[in-house]
Amino acid sequence: MTLVSTALLSLRRNLLRSILTTLGIIIGISAVIVMFALGEGAQRQVESQIESLGTNLLIVRANSVSSGGARQAAGNINRLDMKDVDAIKREIPEVVAVGASVNGQAQVVSGNQNWNTGIQGGNTDYLVATNWEVASGRAFNDSEVRSGAKVALMGQTVAKELFGDAELALGEVVRVNKVPLTVIGLLKGKGQDMRGMDQDDTLILPLSTANRRVIGASGSNVNRVSRLTVAVDQEPNMEYVTEQMTQLLNQRHRVAAGQVSPFRIMNLTAMLSTRAEANKVFSMLLAGVAGVSLLVGGIGVMNIMLVSVTERTREIGLRMAVGAQPRHILLQFLIESVTLCLIGALLGVTLSLTAVAVMQYGVGWEMALSPGIILISVLGTGLIGVGFGFYPAYKAANLDPIEALRFE
Repeated sequence: MTLVSTALLSLRRNLLRSILTTLGIIIGISAVIVMFALGEGAQRQVESQIESLGTNLLIVRANSVSSGGARQAAGNINRLDMKDVDAIKREIPEVVAVGASVNGQAQVVSGNQNWNTGIQGGNTDYLVATNWEVASGRAFNDSEVRSGAKVALMGQTVAKELFGDAELALGEVVRVNKVPLTVIGLLKGKGQDMRGMDQDDTLILPLSTANRRVIGASGSNVNRVSRLTVAVDQEPNMEYVTEQMTQLLNQRHRVAAGQVSPFRIMNLTAMLSTRAEANKVFSMLLAGVAGVSLLVGGIGVMNIMLVSVTERTREIGLRMAVGAQPRHILLQFLIESVTLCLIGALLGVTLSLTAVAVMQYGVGWEMALSPGIILISVLGTGLIGVGFGFYPAYKAANLDPIEALRFE
């Protein structure tokens, strides 16, 4: 305890210099913690998006084609339809569900309230494939899809905009393009997708209802589909199912051998996983850069401790002359070095917690603060104090008492 009190007294004697010395440690540890919080927040955001979209997903669309030098709209020649959906489910056993959908944009009206939202038409597999649950009410069934029933499932955002309280939407009748639709189910909230779009700002109808009445397809293509969301049983089967679907769709749409397939199949899960890995590498890189500033802070501590040894040479010689052992001198200077670093660490943690709170609640960034990272950072800072303080402490402990007493 005597050594600790002596070390603290020495630091307090040079208070301003001690504070300035800890600045490097404060900035370094706060930068490390904030960078890890940013990286972990981005990682969790991607994981949340994967969970909300569903696992092992393949997205199938019809490519755009060229005709007479002019590029046509996507799916202008080879369009997907419900027969393709039935064929995929029948011919490829590894497929769990095939969500068929069309999409558009329309004004939803309820009484004197209205809201412009995305309109999705889907089959009964659509909710299964996209991992979308009904929070209250029920989903539409096969009979309602076949008959084109005037029913709808409403997203949380639309329900709140039209009714204030989302639960009040259940059972109400809304109008879309003058078509009355009864809200039979309220969808569970999903949040933003990978593009930052609000997934809850939507109204989902039976596919036939969307095609016949709302989005405006003619009777001849009432079974048309803009996109297929295909859920595969296991991740190792994703590549195999992609190949099988490409062959099946090319065969059904009479695509000649050697011709480029008019259908684009995207592995959505792989895309998000790649993004997650990129985020992880980027966050580690940022944390590494922040760690360099922590090392610079450690060098600053060593520099100040060397200056302190020089300034206190006569004091060290006097202590040795009255019986202090070299190990006592070594330990005192190590305690001073570690104390400086730990004080900087505590102030840095406080600063980082403040910065994370501001970025999360003030700016709206996704942050995830791990107690483990804070603990590791503080312990690491203590080790920096030992590592960078050892040489000055060793130098002080090995001074010759006689020469030290003669030092001017």
